[in-house]
Amino acid sequence: MLKMSNRIISLDKNGILEYQMNRDPYLLIDAADEVVPGVSAKGYKYLSDDDWFFKVHFPGDPNMPGLLQIEALVQMCALCVLTLPGNKGKIVYLTAANNLKFKRKIVSGDTLYIETGIFSWKRGIGKCWGAGKVDEEVACSAEFTIVLPDELKAYKLSSP
Repeated sequence: MLKMSNRIISLDKNGILEYQMNRDPYLLIDAADEVVPGVSAKGYKYLSDDDWFFKVHFPGDPNMPGLLQIEALVQMCALCVLTLPGNKGKIVYLTAANNLKFKRKIVSGDTLYIETGIFSWKRGIGKCWGAGKVDEEVACSAEFTIVLPDELKAYKLSSP
């Protein structure tokens, strides 16, 4: 569930489900060990043969698809925003991704350790970064933009 200590929040899977809208099989994070609201989030995803994408990507060479790796980073980073007061359970969208890097395969049995942060957050738009490591080796990284549509509405200009 939710455990707060000095503005650091730890969330198990049930806690994550309280804050964000992704559900299995598309929920790509298992735990968030350290969320600093508005700043950063760290956690992990344990990969097993039961993960749906290993059955289709690719037969004979199963590995976690690159875009799902980035989605895991985005889901973790979204917790930075969703743990801010008034944002619990709201939807966060990815709107851009840049500087994507994939340095090694992620396979069944690996644990993807995820570290993310927010460069800037203004008017419902966040400029973010994330990196995923396996065995202390960077497997993937990206910079990306997320939006919180509910907050964007507050800044929408109305027509005369």
